[in-house]
Amino acid sequence: MDFFEKLNAAIAQNQSLLVVGLDPNPEMMPTHYCGGEDKDSLIEDLWDWLQFLIGETSDLVCAYKPTFGFYKALGVPGMELLHKTLTAIPAHIPIILDAKHGDLNTSTIFAQTVFTQWQVDAITLTPYSGQDHIAPFLIYPGKAVFVLCSTSNPGAVSLQQYPTPESPLYLQVVKEAKNWGTPEQLALEVGTTNAEIMARIRAVAPERIILARSIWAEGGGNLSEILAAGLNDNGDGLLIPVPQDILSSEKPAVAIEPLRQSINQTRQQIVQDGTTCDLWMPDVCFLEQHPYQDLILQLYDIGCILFGEFVQASGAVFPYYIDLRKIISNPQIFHQVLTAYEHILKDLTFDRIAGIPYGSLPTATGLSLRLNHPMIFPRKEVKAHGTRRVIEGHFEPGEMIVVVDDILISGKSVMEGAEKIKSAGLKVEDIVVFLDHEQGVKDRLKANGYRAHSVLTISEITETLYQAGRISEEQFQAFAQSH
Repeated sequence: MDFFEKLNAAIAQNQSLLVVGLDPNPEMMPTHYCGGEDKDSLIEDLWDWLQFLIGETSDLVCAYKPTFGFYKALGVPGMELLHKTLTAIPAHIPIILDAKHGDLNTSTIFAQTVFTQWQVDAITLTPYSGQDHIAPFLIYPGKAVFVLCSTSNPGAVSLQQYPTPESPLYLQVVKEAKNWGTPEQLALEVGTTNAEIMARIRAVAPERIILARSIWAEGGGNLSEILAAGLNDNGDGLLIPVPQDILSSEKPAVAIEPLRQSINQTRQQIVQDGTTCDLWMPDVCFLEQHPYQDLILQLYDIGCILFGEFVQASGAVFPYYIDLRKIISNPQIFHQVLTAYEHILKDLTFDRIAGIPYGSLPTATGLSLRLNHPMIFPRKEVKAHGTRRVIEGHFEPGEMIVVVDDILISGKSVMEGAEKIKSAGLKVEDIVVFLDHEQGVKDRLKANGYRAHSVLTISEITETLYQAGRISEEQFQAFAQSH
């Protein structure tokens, strides 16, 4: 069971959006647990308290969130305490390791440790190093990451509100992070007491789970406003931390129960008030319908396909522009795209799927989960530290790899990726893309020993859009002349 399935099951079973932080903080531990002053006694006291919290809350919460820093600060005994705590959490409740990891140099080894050795379900990460840092955590099927996009710390305002309050950095983080992984892989962490900030983030990312934090800093008086701003239209999508003072009390369950009921009342009201939903209709009828007609029209309608004059990185000017990143945040369209890839992949022989960084990594991960084949990816650059691995992910030499990319323009990047994969002792024969820009690129790949497959060609897309009246005669002719 992957993280989001596990989370949704726990939410349904316990009727709760509450998350408990399992933090061995001696300053917050109730005094009646303090049995001694030496370090061994402290670890034992903290362990007794954490066990008590788990026992008190396992039927009241949807997730546990141990803060890695508290355990690490206690040294080797603290790390041993972390392992005991992880083992004590009921298997059906997901674990979010609050690590705030932000070091690119250790991303690969840390991802392997937390997901394969410690078997946690999700982890919190800081985004400043960009997608390069996040990607190694996304190759583990069924695991998830929470990207920190906002903090309530007053000293961070000058950074988070830069360059202007109208176009703040924290919203740019949200917009970028949405392109790094699917809603099943990547969620957001938002620390704020300001309902307006929560509402702005929810408006940009309606499809993402949000892990709230620091909402009790002003006494929790604005909980109803935070809920109204952060819950999605289904009354879900927002995880609420249990206040620390409740966890430090003698009977936390007594205080958690009314909090849970209050949150659920708000959720029910949102569901009752939600009487509409978005429904896309093709609004055209063809005598000869393309098998992916509806998908083409939807991609155009959400802005993935644009017509005009667009300068490419090579300097060439195209009369169209394709940006498939938006599909990641549209689950219905994204699953159609995965199905289209699957129709090709089912006839190919391979051991693992490789995505070309970084645009196609969400697609490759989605296909990995759907087809039950593990995923790897060739790094854009070789790390100047550690093992200096070219390939992220586990593999065995001699395995057959199918390479997945989003758009085939010149074939240069996908062939460079394939060559890196082959340099690690793996075999590559097939390259599968969603869109082929044509102009002989498949022949170039064939000349280099690769079989190229595509879901669609740019000609098919343009012809369908022209027949549907989505583009004008002038736009259609501009495309024809460029090809």
